[in-house]
Amino acid sequence: MIDNRTAPYAAFILRMSLGVMFIAHAMLKLLVFTLPGTVQFFQSVGYPGFLAYIVIAAELMGGTLLVLGAYTRWVALALIPILLGAALVHAPNGWVFSAPNGGWEYPVFLALAALVQALLGDGALALRAASAGVARRQPA
Repeated sequence: MIDNRTAPYAAFILRMSLGVMFIAHAMLKLLVFTLPGTVQFFQSVGYPGFLAYIVIAAELMGGTLLVLGAYTRWVALALIPILLGAALVHAPNGWVFSAPNGGWEYPVFLALAALVQALLGDGALALRAASAGVARRQPA
C-alpha cells in the first residue's frame, strides 16, 4: 500500500536525484571530456557526432527541469532514450559498472527510475505542482 503522506517526498527525492545526476553527467561531458572529446567519443561508438550536442543540452535542460519540478512526467519520459542509448554503448562491456568502460546496468537502472518518476509525477516541492495548485484554488 502506498502511504499518501510520504509518497510526495519519495517522488521529490527521486526527482532531485535524477535531476542532479543528469546535470552532473552533462557537466562531465563538457568540463572533463570537453565538447570535442564527447563528439569524438559518440562518433567512435557509431553515433553521429551532432548527437553529443543534443544529449548534453537535453541532460542540462532536463536535469534542471527535474530539479525545479517543472513538466516532470514529460521530461523524465523524454530522457529515457538517452539512457537507453548509453546502455547500448555499455552493453558489450557486460553487467558490472566497475567493468572496463562501465557496464550496462547503471543506465538501465536510471531508465527505469526515470519511468518510475514519470509514473509518480512531480512530488513535493515542485515548481509546476505549486503553480498548478494555485490555479486550481481560484474560483471559476
